[in-house]
Amino acid sequence: MPIYEYQCNACGHEHEALQKLGAEPLVICPACNEAELKKKISAAGFRLKGSGWYETDFKSGNKKNVAGESKAPEKSGGNSGGCGGSCACH
Repeated sequence: MPIYEYQCNACGHEHEALQKLGAEPLVICPACNEAELKKKISAAGFRLKGSGWYETDFKSGNKKNVAGESKAPEKSGGNSGGCGGSCACH
């Protein structure tokens, strides 16, 4: 379900509402109770997070993975893959 942004023409209050695609637009302002609420046009924003997404997609600072810190078990025996340890498998 998308999140829609609304702004009241009477008091200027901004409001976000989670609604179905086919739902009627809201008209009553939750701040002043006037029927002056209008839907704003805005860009969609979403964040893909969880263990199924690339670890590098939403990195910031020292944060390695938004799903949590889960390290792969270390392989014993050194570079058994022959790649020199410069790939993601080591």
